[in-house]
Amino acid sequence: MRSGFKYFLTLSLAFLCGLSLSAQVDRREVRSGNRQFKKGDWPKSEIGYRKALVKDSTSFAASYNLASSLYRQNNYEEAGKSLEKLKDVAADNVNAADYYYNLGDVAVQKKDWSAAVEAYKQSLLSRPDDMDAKENYAYAKLMLQKDGGGGGGNGQNQDQNQDQNQDQNQDQNQDQNQDQNQNQDQNQNQDQNQNQDQNQGQGQGDAKISPQQAQQMLNAIQAREKETQDKVNKEKAAVLKSRQKDKNW
Repeated sequence: MRSGFKYFLTLSLAFLCGLSLSAQVDRREVRSGNRQFKKGDWPKSEIGYRKALVKDSTSFAASYNLASSLYRQNNYEEAGKSLEKLKDVAADNVNAADYYYNLGDVAVQKKDWSAAVEAYKQSLLSRPDDMDAKENYAYAKLMLQKDGGGGGGNGQNQDQNQDQNQDQNQDQNQDQNQDQNQNQDQNQNQDQNQNQDQNQGQGQGDAKISPQQAQQMLNAIQAREKETQDKVNKEKAAVLKSRQKDKNW
């Protein structure tokens, strides 16, 4: 894709000689804009072309070069409007090939691929050997195919729709994640409640002891008490025996 307007600068002296004085003044304004354009001062060149259009709104050179100036200021919408004013006379103009080429460049910037394809096609019909137009025509056709055959100025709308769809999908995913988290929390709470109920049930089950188990526990306690008592008696006997050995008879 080769970008850049086809820009014509000159107005022939023979052409100027055949014009009225007022028309020649209009052309001087165009030339003033052209001088600023060559310097790269796009805003000043725009002023010169607009002054020319105030004096002659039908000036092909002024509208054409104004579009070039606006394009270089990235004002593609206004550049397109300036070129649209020339559509009825562009086909018969000697600069028709350049006009359609520039119209295609504006359409590309606006992602209007179908309009770009048509504009570059018209440019090639006027100048079949223009390699830049051929390359841009092929590029616009490829982008149109990738875009599903769409266009017609819908490039920006499609981008907006994609953004909206992405936002909607994100919102839906967030809602689903929240629902899943809530379900997980509920399931965890249910599991915890069930575990607590089971533990309580087990505790209650342990509290219920049969008479046989109770007797066994009682016998074990009594046996431990007897062992303790025997141990105490043995310790007392040992103390008494020690005292007897230490006594002086």
